[in-house]
Amino acid sequence: MHFDLLIRNGHYFDDAGDLRAGGVGVVADRIVALGDIPEDATATKTIDATDRLISPGFIDIHTHSDLSAVCQPCCQSKLHQGVTTEVIGNCSLSAFPLNQAHRDQHRELMQVVSLHETSFDWTDLDGYARAVEAAAPALNIVPLVGHGALRIAAGLGGVAGPCPAHVRGGMSRLLAEAFEQGAFGFTTGLSIVPSCYADQEEVQELVNLTSAYDRMYATHIRASGVTELEAFNEAAATTRASGVRLQYSHLAINQPSNWGKGGEVLERFHKLRADGVDVAFDVYPYDASSSSLSQYLPSWVQAGGLEAMRERLRDPATRRQALADAGQSWWAVEGPWRWERFIVSAAPPQCHEMIGHSIAELADGHALSGEELALRLVEEFGNEVHVVLHYRDEADVVSFMRDDLAIIGSDGLALPARDDGSRVHPRSFGSFPRVLGRYVRDQAALTLAEAIRKMTSAPADRLKLRDRGRLTPGCFADITILDPSRVSDRATFTNPFELAEGVEVVVVNGAVALEAGAETGARSGRLLRYAA
Repeated sequence: MHFDLLIRNGHYFDDAGDLRAGGVGVVADRIVALGDIPEDATATKTIDATDRLISPGFIDIHTHSDLSAVCQPCCQSKLHQGVTTEVIGNCSLSAFPLNQAHRDQHRELMQVVSLHETSFDWTDLDGYARAVEAAAPALNIVPLVGHGALRIAAGLGGVAGPCPAHVRGGMSRLLAEAFEQGAFGFTTGLSIVPSCYADQEEVQELVNLTSAYDRMYATHIRASGVTELEAFNEAAATTRASGVRLQYSHLAINQPSNWGKGGEVLERFHKLRADGVDVAFDVYPYDASSSSLSQYLPSWVQAGGLEAMRERLRDPATRRQALADAGQSWWAVEGPWRWERFIVSAAPPQCHEMIGHSIAELADGHALSGEELALRLVEEFGNEVHVVLHYRDEADVVSFMRDDLAIIGSDGLALPARDDGSRVHPRSFGSFPRVLGRYVRDQAALTLAEAIRKMTSAPADRLKLRDRGRLTPGCFADITILDPSRVSDRATFTNPFELAEGVEVVVVNGAVALEAGAETGARSGRLLRYAA
């Protein structure tokens, strides 16, 4: 028997979670053998995995690598974590569909999570796929369709308030087209403009269509004008009415007064499961979040896009109202906001000196309130100032990761390991090794087998991602080999561009992209399409 790639002498977890000794044989882009490999088997390339764990490649179910997949396709930050597949389009923010008449609005939308510049010269998933394939990313890309992108493409991006019926029909047609072209699901960002302007009827119509196509619905739930329980119940009701698979995005408790109540939150999910609702959630292993500073201004201030917002803030009366409303409580971030917890992580070159400082510190230096400084920064720089928010408790994060319904994601981007002076959230460089090192090996908060399941077969099953997430013969050869005694994250909030260690080999579609911890230059990732 001859293989193109043969991995010998390792250990792997079987479907029952039991550790087995053996190897993996690969021909072309598929796994063809698992377990006992004949001694006389030959291979074009052989890798010795003695004392190493052989795992399916990690599937990051929650990323914002939509533009980095095109602009920075080396994907270093994720490759060194053992990730082989990025799921994009989360939180209502996707690179498609794109109406060229509203391209600037779409660019503003994507700046909420990514400051990458690109031509935006596509209109649909097929066009975006061509851009990805031309870039040749190192990792696979799984596309989801964002509600914000749908609203903008339908011509309603800047309009605050519910969507008229005739425009809802246009959004439904765009969503159906994306599903026909192979998108794996639909996402909302109900605390992010413009997705936040939707009422439940608008969301329900799109979720019903998602269910009809048997795709996944991922939601970043509503955060303004409702309580946390009301926001949760909205997602639950939408799911019950449609029968869709619900993926609850980046579960967290951001209110210090509610720290320690993770068990109560988890009870709700298990009650839904007991009632027959197909629900799961993703979580990332950090006690801080990150986004554009503009997203923490009231949604009415942001209506109409950046120029409309600037015009609004120039009016003394509306500016006074914006100051009064800014920094008050969403349920999602307990108010009044503590600006010392908002750390500037990215900024335009003309104000790079702000990076690493809190909004409170910067405001004090200019004899301003935190609210006034936030308004001024957004007024001048739009979505280009990003912040990291330290509003969570590690114990809650751990309780969520341990739960059976949890899937590990990063909420980050695939980035090059090039320090550009920003303080990006370290989740982009460290999420998966952090779970395996800090929480599995060092704290024994969950078992290695369970952590691997939450990074591989569990996300594959949620997405109905065929033939990935497992080492079963016939599956695509997306494989990660790591040293459990050494795997760890190195990125921090002050040094976020440090690559993880302990992941030694990464194989993507049968090609070795990382060997002995070093990149080979292979870029064999693909834009994946849903297959029923």
